Amino acid sequence: MTDLIQPAGDPQIGNLETPINSSAFSKAFIGNLPAYRKGLSPQRRGLEIGMAHGYFLYGPFALLGPLRDSEIPGLAGLLSAAGLVVILTACLSIYSGSGLNHSVTRATTPFPPPASLETDEGWSEFAGSFLIGGIGGATFAYLLAANLPILTTLVSGGHS
Repeated sequence: MTDLIQPAGDPQIGNLETPINSSAFSKAFIGNLPAYRKGLSPQRRGLEIGMAHGYFLYGPFALLGPLRDSEIPGLAGLLSAAGLVVILTACLSIYSGSGLNHSVTRATTPFPPPASLETDEGWSEFAGSFLIGGIGGATFAYLLAANLPILTTLVSGGHS
């Protein structure tokens, strides 16, 4: 087992290479996420990440939230997901003003963060786009769930 887990570079950093985090598949998958993909603007990164978060936050709030047995679980899920996206956007804004040490970030992450996110302006553009994408993703999930019977009828060709 000790042959599989080795320090990644300097052992004082505390980063260990395992078969999971150092495989070619894992590196390719992480490298293609919008946070690390090359050639994207901060707005595009924020929009993609926000849409995914908003879309996937809707379901747990609608299906497992405290209003799941009421007459409006879908609307409660939409408003809850949108509220959490607003809170996460506020956290992104606070994080940008915390005075990050970019040399530590570059030494401890598998892929260096894009240079456009190292400025306050780039981070602000990212956070604003995250807000728009997150609320849009939650709204899209709500509309899909609210119109599921119509969509099912369309896909089945009118046969139930």
